[in-house]
Amino acid sequence: MRKNHLRTASAVATALLAALSLTACQGDGTQARESTAPAASTPPSTPADGSAKDPATGTGSPTAAPDASGGTGKDTGKGGGTGGGRDDDKGTGGSGGGSSAGGSGGAPAASTACTGANTKVTYSPVARPLNHAILTVTNTGSTRCDAYFAPLLRWSADQQSPTAVTEASKPQAVVSVEPGGSAYAAVMLASADGSGSHGIKPSTLEVMFQPRSGEGSTGPSVTLRLPSGTYVDSSARVTYWQSSMDDALAF
Repeated sequence: MRKNHLRTASAVATALLAALSLTACQGDGTQARESTAPAASTPPSTPADGSAKDPATGTGSPTAAPDASGGTGKDTGKGGGTGGGRDDDKGTGGSGGGSSAGGSGGAPAASTACTGANTKVTYSPVARPLNHAILTVTNTGSTRCDAYFAPLLRWSADQQSPTAVTEASKPQAVVSVEPGGSAYAAVMLASADGSGSHGIKPSTLEVMFQPRSGEGSTGPSVTLRLPSGTYVDSSARVTYWQSSMDDALAF
């Protein structure tokens, strides 16, 4: 009886030890599985200045934010003024302060016409050619003036239109008169063969100046007193302004 009791107790103890051993094995397996599971990745910290650090080295450089055009910020500071050029197909762009159609010198200064305000006009009869006189306009100003076209001459108050102009005398370019310089126009008073008509003996001559446009007159005119006995008829002509007296008297 006693032996049976001991065998029973021994069997119970053996079963208990087996159960405890099995529980311990299960616990070790769980720990093993937990220890071998990969750790969750931790994103690198981003400082407030926008720079990202390399997880391996702990260093990094600032990351530029994209600009409005889709490029990065470092692309916007190259030209300093590249938007100042022309917006055309050539792609030339500009450097900010490019020149305009007018060039580095800008628009050309407006020319000043020679008028009675900036010149002195004289009338002088000449021996040759016959029935001729010379008009001399001298620049009395401090800047250049341009003697445009031909002088407009009026011999009397009732003269309907200025004296006719000798078109063959038109110069290659406008005659510019520097301060102290002069330009010249020859006046044929009457034809040598006497073919003119409606002759008069004026005592004065009004000289008017033409503008660059050639339309009408500009500035104050000049009225000259003529030598006694001056005779003018319908054949009277005047040349364009010339740079020399000889050129004027050649017509």
